[in-house]
Amino acid sequence: MAFAPLNEQMDVIRRGTVDLLPEDELVRKLENSIKSNKPLIIKQGFDPTAPDIHLGHTVGIRKLKHFQDLGHQVVVIIGDYTAMVGDPSEKNSTRPRLTHKEVMANAKTYQEQFFKILDKKKTQIRYNGDWFSKMSFDEIMALASKFTVARMLERDDFSKRYSSQLPISIHEFFYPLMQGYDSVMIKADVELGATEQKFNLVIARQIQKEYDIEQQIVLTLPVLAGVDGSQRMSKSLGNYIGIDEPANETYGKAMSVPDELIYPYFELISDVSLSELKEIQKQLKDPSVNPRDIKKYLARTIVKMYHGEKASDEAEKAFEKIFVDKDLPDDMPEFTFDKSSYRIDDLLIQTKTADSKSNARRLIQQGGVSINGEKISDPFATIELNSEIVLKVGKRKFAKIYQQK
Repeated sequence: MAFAPLNEQMDVIRRGTVDLLPEDELVRKLENSIKSNKPLIIKQGFDPTAPDIHLGHTVGIRKLKHFQDLGHQVVVIIGDYTAMVGDPSEKNSTRPRLTHKEVMANAKTYQEQFFKILDKKKTQIRYNGDWFSKMSFDEIMALASKFTVARMLERDDFSKRYSSQLPISIHEFFYPLMQGYDSVMIKADVELGATEQKFNLVIARQIQKEYDIEQQIVLTLPVLAGVDGSQRMSKSLGNYIGIDEPANETYGKAMSVPDELIYPYFELISDVSLSELKEIQKQLKDPSVNPRDIKKYLARTIVKMYHGEKASDEAEKAFEKIFVDKDLPDDMPEFTFDKSSYRIDDLLIQTKTADSKSNARRLIQQGGVSINGEKISDPFATIELNSEIVLKVGKRKFAKIYQQK
């Protein structure tokens, strides 16, 4: 295939990028790729420590897609062995180890979700267990000899834990070495990762050099803030948008994003073009343009990417009906219970509007729960089911509840 000119490739690659280290080496690799008509090998590793992918994970996947569209070879490393170690980046304690069975179960759903963005026919999926499971103890010791403890302790999270006399398990030191060895095995030209991964990615360059492999380029990307605008997107914090969530839920969550995150979301997790990005940036600076209108376009764009245009239109109509016209949604889930009364926190669990008792009580105490339009503040209040009731949790979750006669 004919590759795009160097300057066009660099414009796409730089989109949303924090670091390109060293950039002059990337330019050289791209020039050689164009001359030889040979694609670069672009790598990103994913440790399937949880079953689902949210939009924060897609920042890297979308950058892989950029490289894929430029004609380069994308290799996704499923870290079935690194996941059992656990990446210590940004962690102040040793992570609990997962079993291989748990990791592989999560890996199955990861792969299904990857291909909502990547072209399956143009993507190589590799498991690092393919090489780590076959390594002899002598080979493991050879890998361990490639790096010093002193260099490991230069890493901010290790350094803080060491100075605070918090435990660091020996196996945690193996994580960056294993990630680097992945790059050796596939001869990666470029590796992507979040900014917190920078230390690991730089180590990989050294590991490649030790094994006489041409060193990879380090490309880092921002950590995506969650819909609360204050902390990184995380399922445990509840500030995430999952790519498999219902269209209406996705649209509503996107509309709750703070105005200052509109442009970063478009840049990092959408498929809008570079020219359209510039126009969005211009509109956001125009005081005559209401940011809410641009946010509606963001919400439609995200829903369309994962659910299609029809679902995007329907989600917008449903949102307008509830939040602009103040009507109840037409498609509320309905529940029938045989008891005449329930405690409110139990009711949230039974209707699946909260996933745990602690989460239910937090929502209630924060004023996010109402029955027939009246807020409930007591997490232990008893709700009588002597007539049809409408439960509302947060801004977007509704349930119609009846008592079985």
